[in-house]
Amino acid sequence: MRKLYLLSCLFIFSISIISAQSYRIEVKLKDFPGDTVTIGHRFNASYVPKDTAVLDSKGVGVFEGEEPLPQGMYLLFLPNKSFFDLLLSDDQEFYVENDTVDFMEHIVIKGSEENSLFYDYQRYLKKQSARAKEIQTRVKAAEPEEEKTKIQEELTALNDDVMTHIEDLIGSNEGTFFSKFLLALQEVKVPDPPKDEEGNVIDPAFQYKYYKVHYFDNFDISDVRLLRTPFYEQKVMTYIEKVVYQAPDTLIREVDMLIGKSRTDPQLFRYMLITLFNHFAKSQIMGMDAVYIHIAEHYYIPDAHWSDPEFISKLEERVEKSKPTLIGQTAEDFQMVNVSADHIMAAADNEELKKNPYVGNFFNLFDIKSTFTILYFWEADCGHCKTGTPNLYEAYKRLKDKDVQVVAMHMLGGEEGKVKWIDFVNEHGLYDWINCWNPYDFSYKNVYDVATTPSLYLLDKDKKIIAKKIDAEQVEKIIDSLLAKQQD
Repeated sequence: MRKLYLLSCLFIFSISIISAQSYRIEVKLKDFPGDTVTIGHRFNASYVPKDTAVLDSKGVGVFEGEEPLPQGMYLLFLPNKSFFDLLLSDDQEFYVENDTVDFMEHIVIKGSEENSLFYDYQRYLKKQSARAKEIQTRVKAAEPEEEKTKIQEELTALNDDVMTHIEDLIGSNEGTFFSKFLLALQEVKVPDPPKDEEGNVIDPAFQYKYYKVHYFDNFDISDVRLLRTPFYEQKVMTYIEKVVYQAPDTLIREVDMLIGKSRTDPQLFRYMLITLFNHFAKSQIMGMDAVYIHIAEHYYIPDAHWSDPEFISKLEERVEKSKPTLIGQTAEDFQMVNVSADHIMAAADNEELKKNPYVGNFFNLFDIKSTFTILYFWEADCGHCKTGTPNLYEAYKRLKDKDVQVVAMHMLGGEEGKVKWIDFVNEHGLYDWINCWNPYDFSYKNVYDVATTPSLYLLDKDKKIIAKKIDAEQVEKIIDSLLAKQQD
């Protein structure tokens, strides 16, 4: 008998577990008898449908399933394209009744304390917003200034009351998704900067530093439930784009932190990795390819198991090709053929000389001794090169007395390529810099990742890459800025 009793208890216990792992949301929407309604969760600006329910003649329907829905912020989407929000956490068995006249005021919720709190909170905010608007109207109309100040103090007091109420809600409901959701909406309070005895601010950057360090204090980026809200991506990308100093090394540290915190959940990790990977892959800011390569090498290639193997293979090739040309790396030495200005001018009216590819002297990039070297890859028939190359030459004329050399590497080979090159150089008088090519070996294209032309690298005296993929105006500004710093 005792054995039978234990088996019965175990059976009842297993039923309760199964029940706890299911969901059942009964809805009554009297305005839509016989229609189909959908429930789905937020995903930033998107909506991900999870289930549908057909309403009976009284507008009653049920969403139910054996597995719980992913927790987060949900929309109940109606046939007229309107919707209202629900919070889904552990308790996914409750009743909702509403109409289309006023979702917020008329909603009835039974069996979900968190959703009751959620709508009480929204109604409270609506009421206080109306009060704030009325006070603001009085402020605008008030005279004299003393009266305006007095009314303004009412608005300040109201704002303080609202913040106190929100803090009370967060504290009294700690441990619930409602509390976590509400806390995530609150900005960090930044204190005034400390001052010395004379009242001078000790550290002008104090408030920025404080804000950055405490940016995620209220927002738990490791909580996957917040991913299913409208504001997760905005919070993360604001941090990456506007809060963090835009330097590759700094961004790499922050990317490591964000991805590390996302490993609490596979879906969260996948989202964070893809979002950051795509952001830096598309970046047009010089040097950000270092962040992209870091993400690819340390996270995407080893951990993106969902990705297509062919894509991973191509990404590995991309990483291998890009790493040698990252800013801060020493440029790879390679051989070129220097064609003198005398030959170029002599070939202007001599077709035999113009077509002859077997002229010039071999030299290596590292043979160039200068404070700065501009390594410029171009083609005479490239549209952007036709304007960019003369512009760079004009910049070079202003820079050459500052110990700057330009290695103008023409990339078209063969007789036809040389003819186009000679004609272009003569047409624009590009005689003073190093005019070179290599019609025998084009491996430098892969070494320097020259997929499009023109392509420019700025190197320091040790041939380390300072800047790349920039135009004449930018390279001149960078050199002038670096020289100015050396003189300080």
